[in-house]
Amino acid sequence: MKTSSTFSILFWADFSRVKNNQASLYARITVNGKRAVISLKRKVLISDWDVHKNRAKGTSQKSRILNGYLDETYNHLFNSYRDLMAGNKLITAQAIKARYLGKGENNRSILDIIDYHNKDMNDKLKWGTQKNYYTTQGYISKFLLKSYKTSDLYLKELDYDFIIKFEKYLRNYIPEDHHQKMGNNTVMKHIERFRKLVNLSIKLGWINNDPFINYKSKFVKNERGFLSLVELQAIEKKSFTTVRLQLVKDLFVFSCYTSLSYIDVINLTRENLNMGIDGELWIYYRREKTTKPIRIPLLPKALDIVEKYKDNKISISQGTIFPKISNQKLNSYLKEIADVCGIQKNLTFHIARHTFATTVTLSNGMPIETVSKLLGHSRIATTQIYAKVIERKVSDDMQRLREQFNQRENTPNSKESP
Repeated sequence: MKTSSTFSILFWADFSRVKNNQASLYARITVNGKRAVISLKRKVLISDWDVHKNRAKGTSQKSRILNGYLDETYNHLFNSYRDLMAGNKLITAQAIKARYLGKGENNRSILDIIDYHNKDMNDKLKWGTQKNYYTTQGYISKFLLKSYKTSDLYLKELDYDFIIKFEKYLRNYIPEDHHQKMGNNTVMKHIERFRKLVNLSIKLGWINNDPFINYKSKFVKNERGFLSLVELQAIEKKSFTTVRLQLVKDLFVFSCYTSLSYIDVINLTRENLNMGIDGELWIYYRREKTTKPIRIPLLPKALDIVEKYKDNKISISQGTIFPKISNQKLNSYLKEIADVCGIQKNLTFHIARHTFATTVTLSNGMPIETVSKLLGHSRIATTQIYAKVIERKVSDDMQRLREQFNQRENTPNSKESP
């Protein structure tokens, strides 16, 4: 590569923005006529600056200190230029500036990889996933300010200690909108996203060592919440005079009999309803989360709900099957429905999907392979989580039956034999 180039460094005082008779100092790097400017974070009295020599006037201690700083800066800038030449790199004014400021290829920072990730994944990730990354990145920024008193850190400074401290920070962090700390799995999700950023840095060659090499995530396996048949029927039989509650109830029940998530139900259109291989109406859809195509036959209760909203003016104007409602409001109204129906569980819309997998399908003998297909799972192992829930229910029911038998055997007859 051709490395010869015209290169110069000039120090200058900005007399156009003088304040209190002082001007800010800058260094101007010029390579082949292209310039880059660096603020030197220093000021000088107008009367003390020699515009011809580009140095402070006189031999006072103040002038000597400033001129010494300028000489040191010049040497650092020249060394940055020389390093680029030695590495056979493309030499530009911006490249020299970046190397001088510690932002060269070997001095990438956490903010650099965050910025790269956000731009690279902008069209690749769904908004929900992107939003999760933004949340994690917000916690990283807060952690850096609190623990390191800085807004950024070089990637090469990351180590095991940093990760442990970040995990501890997340576990102790109390959100401003409520007083509940993060659960273990929420903390691990943030750590997992940060780990992906670090892995991306390694793939890009920005760092050589993996700070996560000795770190192990500690996810806690939680059983999926779902409604029993009695609880599901309690919601189905309940009618609400309030339009918003009736809509939320219908959307929830529809999900219980189709397995569709909130975003999939809300975005469902008439074009997604097609005649299936059996002559019945099916849902043909591509899941928002995974973009995986799914085919779901409509059960009678789900079909009844679709028919109910076929003439709804709001959904017609929106081009969807159901009127749109935000996930936040929907889950808030589900709390009201749970109270009215006497359901003690923390009712969220995602429980509908779990209810489909357990109460509606697996509990009624549907093969797990079919359930996995309907849920749109890529691996049957994911669906087996629900099967384990069913096994736990069977175990609990059997235990209650054992207790009843034991109680009968240990209870004396009220009447004596003659």
